[in-house]
Amino acid sequence: MSQFNNPVITVLTAPDEQAPPGTDALKSRAEVRFASDEATLRSTLPGTDIMMVTDFRTEALESAWGCADRLKWIHATSAGVDALMFPALTESDVLVTNARGIFDRAIAEYVLCSILMFAKDFPNSVRLQTQHKWKHRDTERVEGKQVLVVGAGSIGRQIARLVAAAGMEPHGIARTAREDDPDFVAVHGNDELYDQLGHADYVVIAAPLTAQTEGLFDAKAYKAMKKKARLINIGRGPIVNTEDLIAALENKEIAGAGLDVFEEEPLPESHPLWDMENVIMTAHMAGDFIGWKRALTDQFLENLDHWRNGDELFNQVDKKLGYAGRK
Repeated sequence: MSQFNNPVITVLTAPDEQAPPGTDALKSRAEVRFASDEATLRSTLPGTDIMMVTDFRTEALESAWGCADRLKWIHATSAGVDALMFPALTESDVLVTNARGIFDRAIAEYVLCSILMFAKDFPNSVRLQTQHKWKHRDTERVEGKQVLVVGAGSIGRQIARLVAAAGMEPHGIARTAREDDPDFVAVHGNDELYDQLGHADYVVIAAPLTAQTEGLFDAKAYKAMKKKARLINIGRGPIVNTEDLIAALENKEIAGAGLDVFEEEPLPESHPLWDMENVIMTAHMAGDFIGWKRALTDQFLENLDHWRNGDELFNQVDKKLGYAGRK
C-alpha cells in the first residue's frame, strides 16, 4: 500500500517564474497547488503534505510556516539548502531533500574549463582578439598540477574525476579525513586546510554554506595559498570574503580567481571584480545545463514515487549539518 494515494503538493516558485517543466506528470501523481509569495503560500500550506521549492526566498516560507499543519517533506530543487534552514524548520520533524547529483557533472565540466582557461591564458586571448592584436605567448600545462577540492561531496567527487582524467592530482578537504578514496589522491580533514592550501595549484570551493564555512576563505586562507595558485568558487558566495579576495589579487598573493557565485548577487556594475584581468566571472550558472529544469522535476518525481510507495527518500538533508550526507 502506498503511503499517500493522492498527496497534496505545494510548489513554491518566484513571482515571475513559470511552473516547472513536467508539471503535468506531477499532477498525475498528486493534487498540486502553486504559490509565489507569502500570501499565496499561507493559503496553500494548510493541508499540504509535500513542498517542492524552486524559489529560495526564506522570508516567505519562514513567515508562512505557522500555516503548515501537516507538512512532512520539503524538496529543494538545488544542491545547497542554506537558504531554507531557518530555525523552525531545522527543529521540526519535516524531512528535507535536495537536488544532489543533478548538477554535479556540469559543475565539474565548468571547473575543468576554468582551469584550462587560466592555464592556456584564454581570457587574454579573447581580449587580444577583440583588439585585433597578434601576440604569441607560451602557456602552462595542467598535467601534474595539484587541485585541492574544498568540499569532497558528490560535486567534489565529479570534479576530482575530471581533473584526474586531465592528468592533475586531486586532493580533497572534508569534515573528516578518508583513506583510500577511489577518486582523490587523498581526502584530508578540515583541520588540515591551511597546510593543504600551500600545496595546491588550483583551489576549488565546492562546499555547502554552513556556519563553519561562511567566510572561510579570508585573508588568512589567501596568505596560505601559493602565489601562483588560482581560486575557483562554484560553492556559495559567502564562503569567500570578497574584500580580502580583492586585496589578495591586487597584492599578488594569489594569481587569479574564477568566480561563479558571489556574496552579493547580481554583482553591482561598479564592483571592482569586473575590471580585474586575473578574474574570470560568470552569473551563477556553473551547473545550469540545457534541460536542467526538467531534470530537477524528474528527480523529484522519482523521489515522490518512493514517498507514495512508503520507501525511504533519497538525498535526505541533515538539517543540523546543512547538506545531504553520503550513503
